Amino acid sequence: MRVDFNVQDYLDRGAFVYPDRIAIVDEPDAPGSLGRITYAEFDARARGFAARLDALGLDVGERIAIVSPNSARFLIAIFGVSGSGRVLVPINFRLKPEEVEYIVEHSGAALVLVDPECADLVAGVTNCEVVVMDGAADGDFFAPATTEPRFWAGDEDATASINYTSGTTARPKGVQLTHRSLWLSAAMFGWHAGINDRDVFLWTLPLFHVNGWGMSYALSGMGVRHVVLRKVDGEDILRRIEAEGVTFLCGAPTVLAMVLDAAAARRERGEDIPGRGTVRMCVAGAPPPTAVIERVGGELGWEFIQLYGLTETAPLLTINRATTEDDAADPTERARRLSRAGAPAMGVQVRIDEEGEVQARSNHVFEGYWNQPEETAKAHVDGWFKTGDGGYLDDAFVVIADRKKDVIITGGENVSSIEVEDALYQHPDVAEAAAIGVPDDKWGETIKGLVVLRPGATTTEADLIEHCRSRMAHFKCPTSIEIRDELPRTATGKLQKFKLREPYWAGRDRKVG
Repeated sequence: MRVDFNVQDYLDRGAFVYPDRIAIVDEPDAPGSLGRITYAEFDARARGFAARLDALGLDVGERIAIVSPNSARFLIAIFGVSGSGRVLVPINFRLKPEEVEYIVEHSGAALVLVDPECADLVAGVTNCEVVVMDGAADGDFFAPATTEPRFWAGDEDATASINYTSGTTARPKGVQLTHRSLWLSAAMFGWHAGINDRDVFLWTLPLFHVNGWGMSYALSGMGVRHVVLRKVDGEDILRRIEAEGVTFLCGAPTVLAMVLDAAAARRERGEDIPGRGTVRMCVAGAPPPTAVIERVGGELGWEFIQLYGLTETAPLLTINRATTEDDAADPTERARRLSRAGAPAMGVQVRIDEEGEVQARSNHVFEGYWNQPEETAKAHVDGWFKTGDGGYLDDAFVVIADRKKDVIITGGENVSSIEVEDALYQHPDVAEAAAIGVPDDKWGETIKGLVVLRPGATTTEADLIEHCRSRMAHFKCPTSIEIRDELPRTATGKLQKFKLREPYWAGRDRKVG
């Protein structure tokens, strides 16, 4: 017997096995907050959402975009859209309006859902309906079902979501993730992370990031309580862990840094740090320094887990969680071992090609880039996915040592260096420009602009940074500018970025944050 995978399977199980259990704890003061809802209500609202799409005449395969911080409504939409055969398009709410508008148009979205705090981002969208999720205008979308939605038989090879990611092109690419990819990645992540029905999860991770790294599915299938956090703050995280009995959270290294800072402040005040011996945290986006990993165990008493993957891999490729063999190691050596990207997850194969690039084969790997077959062909070669990351194997463990693509990952966000350079070139005083990632204790790496000015120009570093901030989302902008006489190029005129990065990464094992 074959039954096609459908991401809706996860919520179906959660609602069937744990109907009366609290499923979501929404932010109490957020616009249109739903408060605490059970798994039965979570399921009823997702079915109501699907029924509303039916009533609007939006067929299977139609794209539905959402621009929002974490919220109960976002979780409901994930299942109401994809579970009924439509395609979810989660959009990073930190982008600029013109960037959001591009994604809406490129994806061909038939409907956009937007949080009231993000409404300005879609003010220019005119080619489809926009619904503000304020608890009033969206009432017909998020109310519990009064009629059953149309039956969808399911197709595991159908696209469940299109997740836009910055990469080697200035414009973001739409990564098509199928029900099969998302279902299996979530199952494997849940397995390796030990998700169980006694867990309580804190949403420090943005839901727009690969649908919450697939945790939105894995957690729901096991009846885990979702505790929603709209804005990340270290002390607030500690308070939520204390109040809700949180046992698991995920996030970029920046989130971990905020928690460690808040914990240090608590110690100075003589206050307890919650979660010792009960909380585990999974980090991805960039490997934290070993000293930071050691602090997680020593200062917080939490378990540290590391994941490596990409939007294109839904996202799981490798996972690093302390093994029995690590128990005898001293804390420093254990932290060194945990700093590696990890061993291949179940069902994943990895290899390092002759140029040192990490490549992977897995059911998690994406179908293709939406309406960009040429870019898809570049990424899929001879049955392997080219990650664009340089690395090597340490026994069975992947170590990421360099980034072959022109991508900077800062605070867990992908930034195209081409896009940054394009913004710099728009300044009339800039003759040449290059954007590179340089080490940063808080963000993993941060963006540095290297600029050659036109003769006679007197533009300052601050002027150029402000110029970029007026044109792009702030997380994409340089945090520092260095004005130079020239930039190194090959005989054919190609910019040699590895030479530009080299001095900043000297003495480090890795050439990425």
